[in-house]
Amino acid sequence: MTRIEKAAWEEMLAHAAGAYPNECCGAMLGRRQAGVEQVSLAVPLENVSRGPLGCRYEIRPQDLLRTEDMARDQGLTSIGIYHSHPDANAYFSETDLKNSCPWFTFVVLSVRGGRFDHARGYRPNLERTRAEPEPLFYPNGDGSPWPKS
Repeated sequence: MTRIEKAAWEEMLAHAAGAYPNECCGAMLGRRQAGVEQVSLAVPLENVSRGPLGCRYEIRPQDLLRTEDMARDQGLTSIGIYHSHPDANAYFSETDLKNSCPWFTFVVLSVRGGRFDHARGYRPNLERTRAEPEPLFYPNGDGSPWPKS
């Protein structure tokens, strides 16, 4: 189960809206405790894909290493990666699966017309042959704390 704190969630939504109509991508940092991943910091990263940015993202390895250092410096751990799907549902694509890491949670944000629509969390299996949705909780726009996606 993944819970995203308000400040991190707002950073993710702003990043996705600002990148639209392209995909955004970033790292999620926080703590793991008793089966819950608590995301307290979202770190926007540059989408460096050489393909069409509206349907692909790629993260530089050195940017991920930088976020690992940032996490360690703040007493946090890397929880996973978030990215957006412009004008599409929040599904985990074959490309997402192929490029995934089974120790990370992946949050996909559906952005339609530049505005957040919905989100889903995924965790790939060890073989990276499938990724089932997993419980994802994030702040609601009306101020209620953790609606389930």
